Amino acid sequence: MTVREELMKMLEQREEEMIAIRRRLHAHPELSFKEKETAAYIADYYRGKDVEIETDVGNGYGIVVTIKGVSPGRTVGLRADFDALPITEEADVPFKSVNEGVMHACGHDAHTAYLLVLADCLIQLKDKISGTVKIIHQHAEEQPPGGAKSIVDSGLLDDLDAIFGVHLLPLAPAGTVGTRSGYAFNGRTYFKLRIQATGGHGSSPHKANDAIVAGAYFVTAAQTIVSRRVDPMAAGVVTIGSFDGKGSFNVIKDSIELEGDIRYSDTDTQAAIDKELHRQVKGLEESFGVRCELTYTPDYPPLYNNPELTAFVAMTLDGAKDEDIREVKEFPKMSPSEDFAYYLEKVPGSYFFIGCTPKGVETPYFNHHPKFDIDEDAILVAAKSVGQVVCSYLDESRSGASGEPDQRLSIG
Repeated sequence: MTVREELMKMLEQREEEMIAIRRRLHAHPELSFKEKETAAYIADYYRGKDVEIETDVGNGYGIVVTIKGVSPGRTVGLRADFDALPITEEADVPFKSVNEGVMHACGHDAHTAYLLVLADCLIQLKDKISGTVKIIHQHAEEQPPGGAKSIVDSGLLDDLDAIFGVHLLPLAPAGTVGTRSGYAFNGRTYFKLRIQATGGHGSSPHKANDAIVAGAYFVTAAQTIVSRRVDPMAAGVVTIGSFDGKGSFNVIKDSIELEGDIRYSDTDTQAAIDKELHRQVKGLEESFGVRCELTYTPDYPPLYNNPELTAFVAMTLDGAKDEDIREVKEFPKMSPSEDFAYYLEKVPGSYFFIGCTPKGVETPYFNHHPKFDIDEDAILVAAKSVGQVVCSYLDESRSGASGEPDQRLSIG
């Protein structure tokens, strides 16, 4: 029996354990940067095992576990996030959240469950593995500035040759794995604009300078950034989500605040929106005689999947002939943001998707919905998919001279 076959057998035998871990985590969710008990649970899982454990990595409760094989080889990173969301759960499940107003509504509980068991299996097989596997349990994916960038900045991942991660999405039934080459998730920026003008009485507008009028103009003008400054073949969104101008009906406001969200499909679009929004703010000052204070904070960059490694993932899984991995196909580009993008800025890799639509459901609730739920069969699919990729990537006999996986190979 090969190491790959042995690993797949071990994962199949431990499927119920993965489901039990997922349910335990689901019932006890914690918000970003507050995942103290979840992190303690994860760290305790590795106690007594023959691995190196780094806790409190980055700007929160990040954990990096290093599994060294019997001989030198490539170093690969695997990441799962473990924070929850400020959502009151409405899903009708027996392991419903016991923490009021907090819910695992994005599948991070399942991500953590599969990776814990996969890591434990790799630890047991490490005397048969060439190379090193770094397990990254990441805090705070949901709330900027996120945990990923701080873990990258820690230096613990400087030796990675590649990194892989997955996200459960109810876009397909369990057994379906989706890949997306190139830009796969949008980037995101938060901004706040404070406009300071001159207040006055509604009967004497000539003696005042109306901040609301200036702000209203900005709301309209900002929409031309996407319609007139962004390549129509790219994707960009400028959303004004908050306009705080409440006052008295007969008083001209002297100051207001706006807050907004910007999304962009690639770095060129990001740069175009950035330049134009700043230009419009300066123009607002000149046109309306107001003073503007702009807070402009890029949160997560666009997520770029390495084309060669993404093709390698698809080839590996398509050739695995695994009865639990029934279909491998291309998934659409995603409009949300994901801080896995920071890892991919550091090292080449691929972030792919695991179908998890609950059985018998035609229109599933999507991630971040209070009724979000998954088909728990998807947890084993995630574990086996990432396990297959790791086995192929660490197998030096299947590598080309360039260090990238040899695309001519069939996976046995």
